[in-house]
Amino acid sequence: MEWTPEVVLLLFLTAFTAGFVSSIAGAGGMIVLPVLLWVGIPPLNALAVNKFQSVFGTLTSTVHFFRQGHLALRPLLPGLVLAVIASVIGTWSVQQVGNAQLEVLLPWALIGLALYFMFSRHLADEDRPALLTQTQFNGAVAPVMGFYGGFFGPGMGSIFAAVFTRLRGFGLRAATTHTKPFVLVINTTSMLVFVFAGYQWWGVALLMALAQALGARLGAGMVLTRGAGFIRPVLILVTLALAVKLLWF
Repeated sequence: MEWTPEVVLLLFLTAFTAGFVSSIAGAGGMIVLPVLLWVGIPPLNALAVNKFQSVFGTLTSTVHFFRQGHLALRPLLPGLVLAVIASVIGTWSVQQVGNAQLEVLLPWALIGLALYFMFSRHLADEDRPALLTQTQFNGAVAPVMGFYGGFFGPGMGSIFAAVFTRLRGFGLRAATTHTKPFVLVINTTSMLVFVFAGYQWWGVALLMALAQALGARLGAGMVLTRGAGFIRPVLILVTLALAVKLLWF
């Protein structure tokens, strides 16, 4: 691939937008990963870059929510540990699939995620009765999402937030804030596995990490006042458009 100024600008703006969107509603990887594939980065390297840059955006928003007093970490610790273990397994598993299979899998996975956001009835700000205790949630949900985050990842934040609203009874704002530590540890673990496996493209990753952090800081300030509902249509349209691009062009 050719690193023209236009490509560099596209990647920077993509990461900035993803950081902004992800801090509000999750699913920044649904924007970043298709664009990385679009510009010609091989699938495994694209997954590695996506993990690296997303860590910095998620870290920025997590720190913001914690400083504002809207994030309780202690009840989440057992789930975070299980998510880390599952993320290692998921990241190792995706490396066994290979680039050729991923080129077929990823567009269809993106379409499936877009359909989920389109038809989900649980992405709202109202509180609901909890179906699982925090202990049950940590044991049942965190490992599954950890494996998914390590193996694929895009949409993890939004799916995690939807699961928080459905099973823990959180409104979407609270679900978004409590999703961030899980996304952070899962992506950090997966990022380290990719780094040690030699799949990281450092120039792209560092550029997009800076843009992610800037976008996340801007978006995190809006979560508690505006909610996340206005982001959903954008996620659906962008994801479907980029999936179609990967499939037919």
